[in-house]
Amino acid sequence: VDRIVKLGMPAIKIASGGLTDQRLLRHAALTQLPIILSTGGGTFKEIDAAVELITCYNDQLAILHCVAAYPVRDYTEHNLRCIQTMRERYPEFVIGWSGHDSGIAMGLAAYTLGARVIEVHFTLNRANKGTDHSFSLEPAGLGKLVRDLQRAHAAMGDGQKRYLASEFAPISKMRRREL
Repeated sequence: VDRIVKLGMPAIKIASGGLTDQRLLRHAALTQLPIILSTGGGTFKEIDAAVELITCYNDQLAILHCVAAYPVRDYTEHNLRCIQTMRERYPEFVIGWSGHDSGIAMGLAAYTLGARVIEVHFTLNRANKGTDHSFSLEPAGLGKLVRDLQRAHAAMGDGQKRYLASEFAPISKMRRREL
C-alpha cells in the first residue's frame, strides 16, 4: 500500500486473497485512494465485513465479483448473476467483475448485467511461463474487448421503442398491412 501511494497510483486494487486481511483493508482505506476490491473465494458475510471496515474510513469503493480459479474452466462457476445480486446488496458502490478466462465474452456478459469495472489479466505472450499467461488477453484480445465493451455501451440505448430511420425501408417491404 505504501509503495502504491509513493508511486502516485490513482487507486488501490485488493486481490481476492486480501478480502479478509483487516490490517491491509484498513491501511488501504486510510490512504483515501479509491479501492477496488476483488471477492473471489469470499462469502457475503466476508464481503460485508470488508465493506464495513473499508467504509469506516473511505467510501470510494468498487466491489468486483470474482471466481478465484486460475483459469475458470467450468463456465457454470462464473455465476455472473452474482453481479446483479451485488448491485442490489451494495447499491451505493460501483460493482464490477474480475475475470480469469481466455475470452472476451464473459466480460461483455458481465457488463450487460451491470458490471462497470471489468478486470482481465493481460500478457504480451500467452506462451510465457507463469500461472496467468495462458488465460490472459494479449494486446489484440484486449483491444477487441475494449472495442466490444464500447459497442455494448452504445447498443444499450435508452429503452424507448420507436421507429428508426434505418428501419423505414425494410419495414415498408416486410409489412403486409398498416395498423
